[in-house]
Amino acid sequence: MNAYAELVDRYLAVWNETEADARAAGVAALFAPDATYVDPLADVRGHEQIAAAVAGVQQAFPGHVLRPHGPVDGHHNLVRFGWELVPAGGGESVAVGFDVVVRDPDGRVRAVHGFLDKVPTPA
Repeated sequence: MNAYAELVDRYLAVWNETEADARAAGVAALFAPDATYVDPLADVRGHEQIAAAVAGVQQAFPGHVLRPHGPVDGHHNLVRFGWELVPAGGGESVAVGFDVVVRDPDGRVRAVHGFLDKVPTPA
């Protein structure tokens, strides 16, 4: 597995972690302390706000998980990948999008720029 795909796996694992302490630890391990996450529905900075944004999605879509959607691509300090939010047991996606991740020199996530191709409707 290349470094880009490994980063995406770790990123999606953070989004799928339902236990608050484990999620916070995952955010702290993956994201730089002052990292930003911006998409059409969120604009947050730092570990605490990023973990809260993830928890908010989980609360709005209980029983759903993010999974990869399409290839992972990257160059230099950039990684882009598609994802979809689906019921954990399978079924149609409720949201589809792609993210562009900017890594810092240590390989941690410095910024995420998210785009939504299919906009979710909370349950």
